[in-house]
Amino acid sequence: MTLHPAVEQADALIDLKRYDQAQALLGRRLAEDPDDIRAWVRLGRCQLAAGQVEQALTSLGEALQRAPEDIGALYMYAQALRRADHLEQPERWRKAEEALRQALRVDPQNSFAHALLAEFLMYYPTRRAEALGLAREAVRLDPESVEAYRALWRTAGAAGETETYKWALRQVLRLEPTDNQALYLVSMQEAHKPGTTAAQAAEVYADALAAAPDNAGLRHDLDRATYRLLRGIRWLALICVAAAGVMVDLFPQDGEAARELPVPLGNRLWVLVVMAAIWGFGAWRRYRRLRTGVQLNVWSLVRRGRWARVVLAQAVWAVLCALLISQLPWTERTVPRILFWAGLVPTLATIWFDRRKKP
Repeated sequence: MTLHPAVEQADALIDLKRYDQAQALLGRRLAEDPDDIRAWVRLGRCQLAAGQVEQALTSLGEALQRAPEDIGALYMYAQALRRADHLEQPERWRKAEEALRQALRVDPQNSFAHALLAEFLMYYPTRRAEALGLAREAVRLDPESVEAYRALWRTAGAAGETETYKWALRQVLRLEPTDNQALYLVSMQEAHKPGTTAAQAAEVYADALAAAPDNAGLRHDLDRATYRLLRGIRWLALICVAAAGVMVDLFPQDGEAARELPVPLGNRLWVLVVMAAIWGFGAWRRYRRLRTGVQLNVWSLVRRGRWARVVLAQAVWAVLCALLISQLPWTERTVPRILFWAGLVPTLATIWFDRRKKP
């Protein structure tokens, strides 16, 4: 069917998300010719994209009154019904299923109709096996359809078919590498594998964000993985505090002679070398091996996240206490002991407390 120029122009406006202009143009077209089915369908599509679900149902109903077997109108009508909370309105669910089954009667080889009906049925536990079968048929009919694989991953997930679910997700990314939801789910699978470190999880999320930079879920998970990285540096700071305490011999064993104070300069310089090695191999070398996106997110998170700043401040405070203990020529142990507990106790207590805090 040849489209009227006004309908073609409205299509372009909808793609540009200029919904008000598209609706005005389609309104004028329908005033000229109320029986233009394509104009009614485009109007329904425009209203649905703008979030006007009830108006979309009315417009698509007008199209179906004039052409009950029009495939495009049936698809859009079913999608509008899905957006209209069909689970809480059983009569609308029945209408949606009837519309899709009618579409399948008109075009039984249509992959998209199978996929859309599968996604409707998966919400009902007793019909998930049928939904999965419809999704598999959608893939068989069109092995290069992103919508078919989306339906397969969702129905397989609802039915507990884990391997099929994972395979379908991979196929979606093969066909559409920037699909936000698929990227998020696959990244979650990779990042939550047993034995995955915080650095590895952060790199998985950073890679996914490079493909879908606007994905809020991936951004949130990258922040959480980065926060886990930051939390780890406090253990390095505590090791430095412990090393300083051992050097000064803050807590001599009963019956053993305490080390003579002040500690010789050579010993003090040696513990400084040990601390530098701890931070060089435990933090700086590890940081330099991270991908650029993760490195940038570390500093971004410190600027944005309150708890990230708390973690960094605690690490700095513990290291400062270690330096004061180890580098000043103390002649008695009272002040170094105070510094030791000041560096150790608050940090250890917070490590336990902030495990589940948001960065």
